[in-house]
Amino acid sequence: MGFGITLRIKGPRACFSRPEFHTERVSYDVITPSAARGIIEAVYFKPQIKWLIDSIEVLNPIEFDSIRRNEVGVKGSLSEFRSARDKGGAQPHISASDARQQRNTLYLVNVDYVVKAHFELTGRGDPATDTVEKHYNIALRRLRKGQCFSQPYLGCREFPADVSLVEASEATPRSYYAGVDDRDLGFMLYDIDYDRGMDPLFFRAHMVHGVIDVAAARERVIA
Repeated sequence: MGFGITLRIKGPRACFSRPEFHTERVSYDVITPSAARGIIEAVYFKPQIKWLIDSIEVLNPIEFDSIRRNEVGVKGSLSEFRSARDKGGAQPHISASDARQQRNTLYLVNVDYVVKAHFELTGRGDPATDTVEKHYNIALRRLRKGQCFSQPYLGCREFPADVSLVEASEATPRSYYAGVDDRDLGFMLYDIDYDRGMDPLFFRAHMVHGVIDVAAARERVIA
């Protein structure tokens, strides 16, 4: 097991879309472990390490709002672009005016989370140089300086995330749900299993006194 870190992740808006809603975007009640992992990897990612989420603490009350916006309903075909690159001819394109769709988004407002995570070595690097201490110190340095490889976001790219390191001596606010013994949030996306054909993995999320124990739930994920 690698060294653990504690992050504060917050923002005015967030949308962690439920896969069962195909037409409209409807957010989960809280950030998913996969979204939290993506935020950490935006700060520091290397093939030599794998980030794992241990717990998610929900500081602010869960509140929703909705907006209606225009979206492009199609994606570009990789095979078409490769064919145009190799064979020449007209470049494939997407006409936004023709493919535009108006969709409703039910999103979270004023989110604030404390996320605990750790990383494990994947064995892809040189054991002599790729040590746990090396990657841990790099991650801490980048978090303290506010550095990132790409802008971290809260489910949608237009919802940027404010990410900061919680030092060992730093206190965090008390969770709004600290007095709630158990709140069942239903089945939630845990992550995508890239080793088995990108199968989605789910877990039953229980928030106990404002904290979701992801490490314990990791042993009971279902495909």
